[in-house]
Amino acid sequence: MEAELHHIIYALSDALDLVGVDDVAHGKRVGVMASACAEVLGWEPAVCDFMFELGMLHDIGVSSTRTHQHLVAEFDWVGSQEHAILGHDLLVDFVPLAKMALPIRYHHTLWAKLQTLALAPEIALQANLVYLTDRVDTLAAPYYASHAVLFHADGIRAEIARRVDSHFAPELVRAFMEISHTEAFWLRLEPRAVDQCLQQQLAHAQPIPAHGPEIRQVADLFARIVDAKSPFTARHSHGVARLSRLLAQCMGVSAEQCDKIEVAGLLHDLGKLRVPDEILEKPGALDAYERQVIHTHSFETFQILRSILGFEEVALWAAYHHEEPGGSGYPFHVDAQVLPLEARILRVADIFQAMVQDRPYRAGLTGPEAMVFMRTLQTEGRIEGQILDVLESHLDEAMSAAHA
Repeated sequence: MEAELHHIIYALSDALDLVGVDDVAHGKRVGVMASACAEVLGWEPAVCDFMFELGMLHDIGVSSTRTHQHLVAEFDWVGSQEHAILGHDLLVDFVPLAKMALPIRYHHTLWAKLQTLALAPEIALQANLVYLTDRVDTLAAPYYASHAVLFHADGIRAEIARRVDSHFAPELVRAFMEISHTEAFWLRLEPRAVDQCLQQQLAHAQPIPAHGPEIRQVADLFARIVDAKSPFTARHSHGVARLSRLLAQCMGVSAEQCDKIEVAGLLHDLGKLRVPDEILEKPGALDAYERQVIHTHSFETFQILRSILGFEEVALWAAYHHEEPGGSGYPFHVDAQVLPLEARILRVADIFQAMVQDRPYRAGLTGPEAMVFMRTLQTEGRIEGQILDVLESHLDEAMSAAHA
């Protein structure tokens, strides 16, 4: 299995943007502004490119819509460091993106505080530039929908300028003030212009191939972001990935396809990042509107993964994990009987893992109890018996895979 790292980075940015629910380009706008300021500062082209991608991924520690609401509504708040620490911890051991870890760790740290830390000067400036452009986007956010950002640009610039030395490095404020006096700076933050910037960056980026181990590691990274969203999703993606691989192996699926189905299991719920926390964590039955919101998540997963070259099969399997025989599932209403075996396995693994996993409002079922539930679904024509037979014949292993 092979993919291109920049495609994965951009897909990861798309996933993070889902957390905004309605505002789906915060990270990309921060990247556009940070790279533009870096150019004014005379930083090397490679560093400007780095700042673009650092801006896109700076909120990698945010999966909760509640946290995102703080980010876009308040200049600073108690607890603002938590997502920065989590973002650092997610990336520090992932070699292709490890150099982003420290700037992300300190991207909500005031400049006055940064100067007291034992950080390399370039890392302190990178972190502070992300902080500055991140706060610019926060100040501009109320005006994007009404296209009134230009009207409020002077007020935003004044808010940044009055925090020089305390919040932001003087040289960064000077660079921002220099470039932001132009209308073009603010117009680049509109959706069409942001998309053009993304395409230009991707076109000139030096290709970096990612192979099996790196892909598995980045899929694990995605899964940790999703599973951190709430105690209701904790470890679900990893359990589904392990169980899917086990079932596929038991059914004679090739080693290469087993690797892919494990990746699909890790990524299948990416779209849940867009689901508001209060819906995902609701212990009781969902109403009609809430069900519709939940039903969007597998399509969002598809939209993210389909952009990664080499993920064609993975994207489809992950997107189809709620399709049912007869076409009564969602979101595509494809008859699951005509879907690839790997997609049908993923569906069974997803349901079984959810049944046996402890949730805040209930204890997980035992293996035999879960099988009774699964056989009921089979009787209703919602999952197929062949995969259930394999699951039941390896029930102890399945329980270990679901819980490990």
